[in-house]
Amino acid sequence: MTDDLPHNPALLPAGLRDLLPPDAETEAASVEALMAVFGLHGYQRVKPPLLEFEDGLLAGTGAATAEQTFRLMDPDTHRMMGLRADITPQIARIATTRLSGAARPLRLSYAGQCLRVHGSQLAPERQVAQAGIELIGHDSPAADAEMVLVGAEALAAIGLTRLSFDLTLPPLVPALFEEAEIPAAGRATLARALDRKDAAAVAAHGGKLAATLSALLLAAGAADGALAALAAAHLPPRAAALAARLADTVAAIRARAPGLKLTVDPVEFRGFRYHTGVCLTVYAPGRHEELGSGGRYVCGTDEPATGLTLYPDAILRAAPARAARARLYVPLGLDGAAGRTAGFATVAALDPEDDAAAAARRLGCSHVMTPDGPSPLGTEG
Repeated sequence: MTDDLPHNPALLPAGLRDLLPPDAETEAASVEALMAVFGLHGYQRVKPPLLEFEDGLLAGTGAATAEQTFRLMDPDTHRMMGLRADITPQIARIATTRLSGAARPLRLSYAGQCLRVHGSQLAPERQVAQAGIELIGHDSPAADAEMVLVGAEALAAIGLTRLSFDLTLPPLVPALFEEAEIPAAGRATLARALDRKDAAAVAAHGGKLAATLSALLLAAGAADGALAALAAAHLPPRAAALAARLADTVAAIRARAPGLKLTVDPVEFRGFRYHTGVCLTVYAPGRHEELGSGGRYVCGTDEPATGLTLYPDAILRAAPARAARARLYVPLGLDGAAGRTAGFATVAALDPEDDAAAAARRLGCSHVMTPDGPSPLGTEG
């Protein structure tokens, strides 16, 4: 029986892991660098709790995270609680309750950990770090563009400058289905075909939408080509309005950052189902995992909002390697303050019998403090 097998204390549940030195420090520094840029753009930091009552956590936009939410019983109130799977719904709750009277547009930022019931094939982690921004109370292409522009600046602050921002319109395909009166069974088949980028299945099952959907499916790529395909598609009114909004957002981005790489996938609609307009996903060249994602949604019952969530774990894997802080061994009787001022992490001796050079090597130090100041190992004598 499995109960008789020896327990390995280092074994963790699938999708969970320890972050060890120096990666844990690098991630923390990266998060603070992101948050510093957010703050410079007027985004004020909030800190929602990891755990909330289920009925509040899964209200509004939170309903889309229900299948990914761990639940447990509160022993004090005997009410069900949930561990957040995404921070954006919590920001929406704060904006509509605690900050309902704050001036709009409201700009908020956050950083924290989320826990999800399931990982995915491309992102198997179930504990996910998030750092993000939400702009609440304004509906415009300029607001949508701000998510891309601030995100690009924040990622550049930690060395990621070669990025691709993939823009999507999750409501576009459902709008086309509705305006073309595609039956429910046909919608499910077409949705699967679009999700798999199966052009043959789209042509076979698209009916009167086949030509339009096929053209849009093949148009995914550089923003100019995709926008041209959308403009030429003779879309019905609601879908045409979405396409025009996307074109205006791209123009607003290029007006301030013409060098950013922008791609468009007109028929992509995966992700949490609370998005209502222009959305974005951030990628680094040569990597398939998302560095961030976000987009437009409704905050509360009717307030327009947009946001961007960055994923520090993925960012850490994509960012240029950072040199670990040099460590300085400080023998007993010497003060390490000057070393810390010089940028070293100081490691104080605790045993008077230790040989300074040997202890420094054992503890991963590159320098030893001497009466004359820090000296590289081998020159301290």
